[in-house]
Amino acid sequence: MQEENLDAAIESLLNVEKQMRLAGDVAGTKKAVLDIVELCYKARAWKTLNDQIVLLSKRRGQLKQAVTAMVQKAMLYIDDTPDLETRIELIKTLNSVSAGKIYVEIERARLIKKLAKIKEDQGLIAEAADLMQEIAVETFGAMAKTEKIAFILEQVRLCLDRQDYVRAQILSRKISPRVFDADASKEKKKPKEGDNIVQEAPADIPSLLELKRIYYELMIRYHSHNNDYLEICRSYKSIYDIPSVKEDPAQWIPVLRKICWYLVLAPHDPMQSSLLNSTLEDKNLFELANFRFMLKQLVTMEVIHWATLWETYKDEFENEKNLLGGSLVPKAAEDLKLRIIEHNILVVSKYYSRITLKRLSELLCLSLQEVEKHLSDMVVSKALVAKIDRPMGIVCFQRAKDSNDILNSWAMNLEKLLDLVEKSCHQIHKETMIHKAVLKA
Repeated sequence: MQEENLDAAIESLLNVEKQMRLAGDVAGTKKAVLDIVELCYKARAWKTLNDQIVLLSKRRGQLKQAVTAMVQKAMLYIDDTPDLETRIELIKTLNSVSAGKIYVEIERARLIKKLAKIKEDQGLIAEAADLMQEIAVETFGAMAKTEKIAFILEQVRLCLDRQDYVRAQILSRKISPRVFDADASKEKKKPKEGDNIVQEAPADIPSLLELKRIYYELMIRYHSHNNDYLEICRSYKSIYDIPSVKEDPAQWIPVLRKICWYLVLAPHDPMQSSLLNSTLEDKNLFELANFRFMLKQLVTMEVIHWATLWETYKDEFENEKNLLGGSLVPKAAEDLKLRIIEHNILVVSKYYSRITLKRLSELLCLSLQEVEKHLSDMVVSKALVAKIDRPMGIVCFQRAKDSNDILNSWAMNLEKLLDLVEKSCHQIHKETMIHKAVLKA
């Protein structure tokens, strides 16, 4: 009986909707459509609701405003569905209705996000990631900036969860890090006539600074896969610069420790040197005396004894897994030793132009084979200029000059020599003149 009443009520409302639609009455059509949707919801007739949504969207000459209002209204009922199956069915119905319609693109993106969340909760990470990648939110003009960023970050996170690192990198490049430094108060401009009105972001979307932290945490996950220590360090540095982190010692101490560790682990290059010096100037580093001393050792041009260093910092190294961000990457311990060896070789190359391999191995506390291997690796990576005379057992750190440089240095030397000869002649001539003048007097 109740079903018959519902069908009769829907039938009469459909007739009203038809009259309003053909008359081009936007407000009347919207009201009729919303009444039908509400009627189905109150009767808890979920299958009828799905059927009516599809039917109303396909009616001839259906108004955009009516479809938009219907999708938005039906989206409010998603959380009130009795079970998961009904919820998925309603989301899929709304998704099919909004597909290909630019005026409900934001609603479709939100629906896909809800569906992906359900898939993820069911353990279907790959399906959730594929669903999210269907939507290119960066092209949505009316979507709030924070919502766009949150959506792309969700895409990146799902790609990292399914270990699709290539796609994660491509998606992460859609977000420019400069966007997090924008001043929100200056951003709000009055929309010009003809501009799309940007919608407000939903309440569950994090603030820009929270999104910045999420972005860099995801970047740390991505770079940890490639063991790109310098990029991991730069990501931690960006988290460290967030005001809320800098104000709370419980947050900045673990982050600053990570910055120090990854600076030491990063290969020596101009960017690493610049970051190293700027970190040493940080006043907060005085509270981490051990780490300040470790960075100071790297800046000082002195050989570091690996066994002593490891003994001093082993406990600190092991302790990282109990702090924010978890333990360092698996290869960190052996890479730390490698960086100390590279530092020591660079120090030796500053003080010596030629040195025997035997003496070099004593200074580095390594075997001859290991010294040769590390030297060769550094020469290949262009971190050092060196030549090994294996029969003589001598390492030469001098850069080989090409013929042009040699000729230029000769020319310079000849020029200096001629200049000195000319000055000497002038002085002799001057003395002779003075002497003659004294004789005449």
